[in-house]
Amino acid sequence: MSSTPHESQTFSAESYFETQPQPPSLLADIEGVHEFIERQRQANRSVVLVTSGGTTVPLELNVVRFLDNFSAGTRGATSAEYFLKAGYAVIFMHRQFSLQPFSRHYSHSTNPFLNFLEIDAALPSSSTIDSAFPYSNDPPPTTPTPQITVTTAERTKLFSVLRAYKAVHAQGTLHMISFVSVNEYLWLLRAVSREMSVLGRKAMYYLAAAVSDFFLPQQRLSEHKIQSGKGNLSIEMDQVPKILKPLVSEWNPEGFIVSFKLETDETILIPKAQQALERYGHQVVIGNDLHHRKYRVVLISPVAQADAAKKTDGVLEPQPKYAEFWIEIDPDQPSNHPKEIEEDIIEELLKRHNAWIEGS
Repeated sequence: MSSTPHESQTFSAESYFETQPQPPSLLADIEGVHEFIERQRQANRSVVLVTSGGTTVPLELNVVRFLDNFSAGTRGATSAEYFLKAGYAVIFMHRQFSLQPFSRHYSHSTNPFLNFLEIDAALPSSSTIDSAFPYSNDPPPTTPTPQITVTTAERTKLFSVLRAYKAVHAQGTLHMISFVSVNEYLWLLRAVSREMSVLGRKAMYYLAAAVSDFFLPQQRLSEHKIQSGKGNLSIEMDQVPKILKPLVSEWNPEGFIVSFKLETDETILIPKAQQALERYGHQVVIGNDLHHRKYRVVLISPVAQADAAKKTDGVLEPQPKYAEFWIEIDPDQPSNHPKEIEEDIIEELLKRHNAWIEGS
């Protein structure tokens, strides 16, 4: 990475894809997506692309250091389950190692899966187990094989999650692809969107991934690890191109597109969401305030032309260009059966997507 100042470059979507490298795995990933979409077309299913998790910005070609964000993929993984429950086929495009549908219920950090397993009382003590089944040797044939069971308190929930997981895989309605860097994300989004264009209005985009706003072009990356002995590090990055514009106008003009807007200042949340709709012309922006995003969101959408004015005492009065639809749940949820706000978000979006399909 050069320490000398450079002239900032503005990337359009077109110039980005002309200058930044295609990921090596892209063709194989898209071959799988193509086959999945064809199967769903034959079954006459609607398909939703759910993007989830954060993107990295590498600082080196041989990546050791990178910039990242805090997204764990909770909203995307949770929402994917509700889409599947509603009968949609889901392409789950997620950050590698982020939360995934179904397995999210047993996160290694908040709900460790091994805590819910027990070893049969036939071998009650750990010392007995260790002596009978040393890590380095297979169990002797005369030793009784211990049985692994699920703790009584967790069986009902695990059965419900496992049954849904097995049903989805039997139906073949979930396809997973992963990314790490913002470059991988952008190439995948374009390629998947083009594949989904054959679905027409049956395609939905639920763009919940936390995508980096800035990046370093490959041409300016250091080949090897940046050395700390040189003192302070100054990095000047370029802006990631606004990818919603070509998605709406070129890649899939008939798709029903839902984007997300996260802000820490709630006073600018709705204006920024409205600006995005004005600029890109898609269907819905879901606004999140950082500190209340698990319990309150707002869906901002354009008001149909037919509803943009109404008569009051015979006088035509202009109405707001954008409608707000708030979704809130009680933040104090019971621990044994908590309500997830994604359930209500997806329920509302399904109504709107159905209206979009019928409007064709």
